[in-house]
Amino acid sequence: MNARMTAGYRTFTIFNYIFLTVATLSMFLPLLNVIAQSFSSPFAIDRGEVLFWPVEFTTIYYQYVFQDASIWRAFGISVFITVVGTFINLAATSSLAYPLSRDEFVGRKQLLLMIVFTMIFTAPLIPEFILIRELRLSNTLWALMIPTAISAFNLIVMRSFFIQIPKELIDSGRIDGAGELRMAWSIVLPLSKPVMATVGIFYSVMNWNTYKNALYYINDRALYPLQIKLREMLITDDIVDTGNDLFSNLATASPQGVQMTVIIVATVPIVMIYPFLQRYFVKGMMVGSIKS
Repeated sequence: MNARMTAGYRTFTIFNYIFLTVATLSMFLPLLNVIAQSFSSPFAIDRGEVLFWPVEFTTIYYQYVFQDASIWRAFGISVFITVVGTFINLAATSSLAYPLSRDEFVGRKQLLLMIVFTMIFTAPLIPEFILIRELRLSNTLWALMIPTAISAFNLIVMRSFFIQIPKELIDSGRIDGAGELRMAWSIVLPLSKPVMATVGIFYSVMNWNTYKNALYYINDRALYPLQIKLREMLITDDIVDTGNDLFSNLATASPQGVQMTVIIVATVPIVMIYPFLQRYFVKGMMVGSIKS
């Protein structure tokens, strides 16, 4: 019996390693190909010689992308949405998650049920569009941050973390005369760095990759975030004529290299955030994932 269990366990382990290896390669190899194309010459790309390593190494695509003012403007807008939007997300989510974690909050079960309801049924596009328009948020960057201020999933994760904080600690604060806001600011939030960092990563990635709302609510090209600018370059081949013969010829001859470079430029900044918050990430996910 034990031998068969051991054999079954070994089979599962081997299958698990094979599955994870294939899944990892299926995600990593396309990214490696994009990086290789962004550093390869247009002639090598046209000949189809580039796989996972740059051929005829060049940084000319990056020089072209970084001298394009419209990309820098879109990059700045995406940074603004990510920083300000994530601050709004964390402030709004923690403000609602904290009272929902306290037993003395009357009506918390009913309110929590309404929040869970939104995880199952979402508002149709047309009523949402009309609401944004009536609130005069259309064609403003607030349309990309306010409607997504609170995610029901992240709210439940944060509430679950707040519940783990000992009730005796909260009672001690009350005995010392602290109000609810003072306890939330001075006691609960300083102890909640793991979940704040974890949920902050989720929100940062969401805000950096914002696409659908920008497509629906932003008409002014000057307010396009980086993802919409990237869409234009990928779908419509919107390559800017810089007046520089070298760059113009390059972009005309090999727009694919420019597109691959823009993908890297759009991906790297948000990936660089993760190592700084990694130490909080596992703890925040483990504790916050315990639902009650």
